[in-house]
Amino acid sequence: MGYLGNVPSEKFLTTQKDRFTGLTGSTVTLSHSVSSISDIIVWVNSVKQDYNSLSVSGTTLTLGGALVSDDVVQVAYIGRTVGTKAPAVGTVTNSMLANSSITLNGSAVSLGGSATVGGSNTPAFLAYHNTTQNVADGTTTTLNFNTEDFDSDGKFDTSNGRFTPGEAGKYFLFARIKPDDVNSYWGELTIKTSDDNSISLTRSNNYYVPSFTVTGVANLTSSEYAFVTFYHTQGGTRTIVAGTAFTHFGGYKLIGA
Repeated sequence: MGYLGNVPSEKFLTTQKDRFTGLTGSTVTLSHSVSSISDIIVWVNSVKQDYNSLSVSGTTLTLGGALVSDDVVQVAYIGRTVGTKAPAVGTVTNSMLANSSITLNGSAVSLGGSATVGGSNTPAFLAYHNTTQNVADGTTTTLNFNTEDFDSDGKFDTSNGRFTPGEAGKYFLFARIKPDDVNSYWGELTIKTSDDNSISLTRSNNYYVPSFTVTGVANLTSSEYAFVTFYHTQGGTRTIVAGTAFTHFGGYKLIGA
């Protein structure tokens, strides 16, 4: 049938009450949990109790004095959570949340934002000779890898063959060279670091092999640099073959190391 005025309510909640008898002690266990003493009204033997003499925690009501078994306690709930409502999609903002960010690897990331979990293997680089380089007999020579295949952060210097990471960490470094006519002489390929100018990674001692390879891990500061040297005792000057397939120097930062 038709009606005038507002649409009738679908649901309603009557005032909830508790009545207790036969209690002793100073506490009462309520039938509903409340968050504040102002959410209830308390009577003991029909005498309304002052809020200052009461306290409540969840369902535990503490009175201002001890009860005897013939006392009657009545409680009326005037404020009580009876349900929850899911907010509409897109209506909750970061400022409305108790925690609007999470922490990943020690850094705060706002909810709804993005982050790279675990970090990245950069700085990273790979350089090579695009021209030959001569190495004299009995002389430790720094190799100049003068062309970059890639350099993620611009930390490799093609003018002197040095990799300076710009950020401290442990780096996996590798190098390979192919000298001409290496079938019958001894040589030594080394990756060095500037802090002590000594062999800091695995040394490659090679006899009667067509190429030389060295790999290892270096713990570099932000300003410390790594470079490659070659030494041989073939007699006379030897030439390092050009091309990334034969002669290269590269590396990348290790995550979590």
